[in-house]
Amino acid sequence: MRKHPIVALSIALILAIPSVLGASTINLSPGSTGADVKTLQTELTTSGYSTSLDSIFGPNTEKELLKYQAANGLTVDGIDGPATKHALLTSSILATAKNYIGVPYLWGGTTPTGFDCSGFTQYVMAKNGITLMRVSIDQSKNGNEVAYSDLQPGDLMFFDMNENGVVSHVGIYLGNGQFIGAESAGVRIVQIDSWWVARFEIARSVY
Repeated sequence: MRKHPIVALSIALILAIPSVLGASTINLSPGSTGADVKTLQTELTTSGYSTSLDSIFGPNTEKELLKYQAANGLTVDGIDGPATKHALLTSSILATAKNYIGVPYLWGGTTPTGFDCSGFTQYVMAKNGITLMRVSIDQSKNGNEVAYSDLQPGDLMFFDMNENGVVSHVGIYLGNGQFIGAESAGVRIVQIDSWWVARFEIARSVY
């Protein structure tokens, strides 16, 4: 049975847009409470700042947020606004990914007992509230395309390892010409040299 064109377009759009489960557009400030505050506190903690996870934006959370903003070139106002939210999510994603350095490679692996490349990216993003499809070629359809020259930390990088025009590998861009991914030697940080550039296919921002 043929699909109605509008239905087919709707399905395509749903597949292309990532699901950011924990994200909020609400600006958080001292006195705020609830699940969004706990997400803020969790991201601060994952990024190396000491906060309680009590869902209350109290003096300690404000102090640690101010320290984070100052250290990351953000407006130091103690408010969890859009720029701070994005920076915190990026910091949390990178910290989460680095936490699994050394985990062995496992074909089909999706847990810290062993990862394949897309199992790793799916797991890391899920830990930060972002839902990706399972395999690299499908993940390369999530989010918005990013030019190689515009890569930002947290973007997904996709590679054509077989040089046949088909995506077959994925990693998370760290900045400074590096990405982290599940390689044959396990989860590790990779320097992007000419070999990798030649196999680069596409990049995506998924949050």
